[in-house]
Amino acid sequence: MSTPDALTPGHPPLTRDDLLATFEAGPKPREDWRIGVEHEKFAFHMADFRPLAHGGEDGIGALLTALKDRFGWDGVYEGDNIIALKRDGASISLEPGGQFELSGAPLKTIHETCAEVGTHLVEIKAVADPLRIGFLGLGFNPKWTRAEIQVMPKGRYDIMRAYMPTRGNLGLDMMLRTATVQVNLDFESEADMVRKFRLSLALQPIATALFANSPFTEGKPNGFLSYRAHIWTDTDPDRTGMLPFVFEDGFGFERYVDYALDVPMYFVARDGRYLDVAGQSFRDFMEGRLPALPGERPTLKDWEDHLTTIFPEVRLKTFLEMRGADGGPWGRLCALPALWVGLLYDSVALDEAEQLVAHWTAADRTHLHAQVPKLGLRAQVAGRSVQDVAKDLVAIAKRGLARRNCLSAAMVNEVGYISELEQIAAEGLTPADRLLQRYNNDWQQNIDHIFQDCLY
Repeated sequence: MSTPDALTPGHPPLTRDDLLATFEAGPKPREDWRIGVEHEKFAFHMADFRPLAHGGEDGIGALLTALKDRFGWDGVYEGDNIIALKRDGASISLEPGGQFELSGAPLKTIHETCAEVGTHLVEIKAVADPLRIGFLGLGFNPKWTRAEIQVMPKGRYDIMRAYMPTRGNLGLDMMLRTATVQVNLDFESEADMVRKFRLSLALQPIATALFANSPFTEGKPNGFLSYRAHIWTDTDPDRTGMLPFVFEDGFGFERYVDYALDVPMYFVARDGRYLDVAGQSFRDFMEGRLPALPGERPTLKDWEDHLTTIFPEVRLKTFLEMRGADGGPWGRLCALPALWVGLLYDSVALDEAEQLVAHWTAADRTHLHAQVPKLGLRAQVAGRSVQDVAKDLVAIAKRGLARRNCLSAAMVNEVGYISELEQIAAEGLTPADRLLQRYNNDWQQNIDHIFQDCLY
């Protein structure tokens, strides 16, 4: 993260129109739509399954440095600590508990995003294997306590750790022990954004069910199929959830600006440091009345930083972020973009998916969001099982991918990437259900087996 200086003398203060313009820059013509996939994974020592610290010869810092030196990434530092890498529009970064994240470049097809993920796997294994480091794809870490996890050396995380417990009971678990996969997609206009935002927000719990993959806490079943999704319901009500206002008449860029202005701040970055402004108002900052920086007004970078501290199920930037899925095994990382691209990048599929949820009420959406973390595909919405909705949804997405007809070098379209979701929906068993079966049978209730069986 860059660290902007204060506004130079004579620079006009930011206005609400300036904030609005950040979103108005988002719409792109259909031919310029891209796909950006992000995924997080847990790094651990193969010898004893311990989580990685940042320092040491076999820590996360060493891993990042090895990737930089061997594969041409550019290092990003906070003080003396390497905290991220950048290359060709992609980045590798660290979540608070050391979750290792690839944020892919915006690419045109799912074939390209999957090739990018494959290259990443080859590179990290090349440097991790000699260090005896492994990677695990789950939505919640299955064994480690909070106390066993070292917080990564990033100043913003210290501020968040202090503030999170004042807003919810599970915010520290969100920071330290969750992992996700998400896809970022474009829109053509403000009206197109509104359609896609409403549809994807309504359907996000269906994706949560299909990708539910976090049934263990500290070595035991936790009573949920997506404990990661449950954690978000008790993290911070000011910045999470299903955003009911998105479904109200008149929703658009302006309404989202108003929402973001009302979300309390975490920090302001200045001169390489993070200033703690947790709980303070960006509206006050706009007026030069921020207690931590009296008389100073924000830059556009401050606004962009603030937008990254908002965590709803779907997040608006200059694109839309689908945020409802648990992290998972390597093959399933291509399934999430397949689902959402098939639904949102084909006009016929978009129409069909809207019809699927057109009769859902606000109460239906709220109930669904609350029930899916525990029940997965067995939850109900508007008189139907989530499994049946998921089967319809995957079929719509599959037809959308077929109509896109984006071919690989081998002249294969993108439909195959959604096949695992077809199987999950047809059988009615989430990935978490499968893990629980293995825990109770093959693993004889010993969670250590997960580090081998679910190893990347």
